[in-house]
Amino acid sequence: MQHIISVKTYVPDRREYVLLDTGNKLKLEEVGTYRIIRSEPRAWWKPRLPKSVWDKAIAVYDKEDKKEWVFKKEIPKEFTLPFDGLMIKLQFLKSSKHIGIFPEQTDQWNFIRDCIRRQKEQEVRVLNLFGYTGIASLVAAQAGAQVTHVDGSKTTIAWARENQALSGLPKAPIRFILDDATDFVRREIKRGNRYDGIIMDPPSFGRGPKGQVWKAEEDLPQFLSACRGALSEKPLFFILNMYSTELSALSLGNLLMEATEDLDGSIETGELAIQEQNSDRVLPLSIFARWSM
Repeated sequence: MQHIISVKTYVPDRREYVLLDTGNKLKLEEVGTYRIIRSEPRAWWKPRLPKSVWDKAIAVYDKEDKKEWVFKKEIPKEFTLPFDGLMIKLQFLKSSKHIGIFPEQTDQWNFIRDCIRRQKEQEVRVLNLFGYTGIASLVAAQAGAQVTHVDGSKTTIAWARENQALSGLPKAPIRFILDDATDFVRREIKRGNRYDGIIMDPPSFGRGPKGQVWKAEEDLPQFLSACRGALSEKPLFFILNMYSTELSALSLGNLLMEATEDLDGSIETGELAIQEQNSDRVLPLSIFARWSM
């Protein structure tokens, strides 16, 4: 099996999102009309831009300071953003730096589209596990796939449904399932349901809707093997993405290679990053491994 190692860098080419600067474990961004600062544990270096530029941010989430958003003026806590052909709801959640958009995933979304659109002979079924706000699910459905979106949180399932409606895709073939990912895959295999593509972005630690505990370092290897059993006879892709700072992309590649060792095709592993505006510096944000034919 061919193994490719790469870094996929998103270079913002639209006004909806700009990475202005990074450093001191923070990142300075413009999201729509808002300039914000968020914690970023990978940004160990010094900022390029002067403090006066950073001081213009109107919302700050600094995990090292206060683990909540601090606003310098009153702004809506929810707003929408057009991005990559979709309309996404973003929001400032009190206890989380995540606002609902992940521009570094643009390469993955393009990869999903390409895999689905190349398939002309069969209807494509995609399973999105740990689906969060549903952008990957919307991308897959928009490309023509039947999608099953699984997440363990009622809140994020509702958020994903809102994104579907906002994006003008109310009739897109997406089945939203509130469930523990491990339990759901096990039942799907017993039911004989199979998928042509699997997408997953598991946390390092999490809990299912019934309190099921997920620890990636303990559960991920077996879970990947189980997911192999949920792939169809002629699968198209299997994507594993993680935001853990404790793992290597090569580790993910080895795990995915082990789970797909009986398949032909190739595995690509690497990092997803965003390039700063007016700079050659890039911010690494997540690691991935993906198998495809």
